[in-house]
Amino acid sequence: MRSASFHYPRCEDERYQPHFLDSCFLCHKQISQNSDIYMYRGNTPFCSQECRQEQIEMDESNEKRLKLSSKRSNQLRQSKESSKESDTNKAVRTGTVVVG
Repeated sequence: MRSASFHYPRCEDERYQPHFLDSCFLCHKQISQNSDIYMYRGNTPFCSQECRQEQIEMDESNEKRLKLSSKRSNQLRQSKESSKESDTNKAVRTGTVVVG
């Protein structure tokens, strides 16, 4: 099976695969070799401060939502555990019942 090849306009070789710094992570705009590249979280390139800031805000929003979701699931789990504990503390009679 042949691997996929990419056509890249700046290169004559059809097997050329674009470098990760060639385009903006958010808007996918080509980043020219003479342009500034705005990095975020190590190796994520952006064409402008605006694109970078938009990604930062989206990530912060997602992280906040995940924290809230995690907090709710922890509260739910603790609630279930406490109800199980209260169930095990109840007195239960065992034996045979005769109905006449």
